[in-house]
Amino acid sequence: MEIKKLVIASHNQGKVGEIREMLMPYGVEVVSAGELGLPDVEETATTFEGNARLKACALAKLSGLPCLADDSGLCVDALDGRPGVFTARYAPNRDFDKGMDKLLAELKDVLAKNSSRGRKAHFSCCLALALPENPEGAAVFKGFVDGKIAEAKAGSNGFGFDAVFVPDEGDGRTFAQMEAAEKDKISHRGRALEKFVKEIFAN
Repeated sequence: MEIKKLVIASHNQGKVGEIREMLMPYGVEVVSAGELGLPDVEETATTFEGNARLKACALAKLSGLPCLADDSGLCVDALDGRPGVFTARYAPNRDFDKGMDKLLAELKDVLAKNSSRGRKAHFSCCLALALPENPEGAAVFKGFVDGKIAEAKAGSNGFGFDAVFVPDEGDGRTFAQMEAAEKDKISHRGRALEKFVKEIFAN
């Protein structure tokens, strides 16, 4: 499959920049939905895959171009999987700083009642690639990374909930304390994109 131009179904510049950086070696022109004046697609599904498919399909139809949609989020064991699919909307106006504060406060309350629940968490990413000629038949690529929630926010790199997530495969730093290339090697999105690249650009 040859893809020269790819629409990323996101208005989140951090996410778009991360994907653009990873696809640079393959000579793909990456444009965001925002750059093309395309609307945000409402995330009404109950799973990451469902939301990724919704967004990819809708924007492939609207743009007439291949569209890659990402739905990802942080799932905390002690919070019964929250924020999950609501990660971006965990605080009003997609304010991730307030969202992280809310999560840390909720986890503190839960652990005060039952410390055995622990701080385990994982980031999950689902990518869906929809082509304009068959938008309903999106191909799906998934990535996961296990870790734990930090005691407090740390680091200024990255975006979203990176400042509270410490990956198990790291050295105790949060994603937000890592350089982008370092994070991408072990991140949920990095792993999903690796599968996408192998499938689409390997030949």
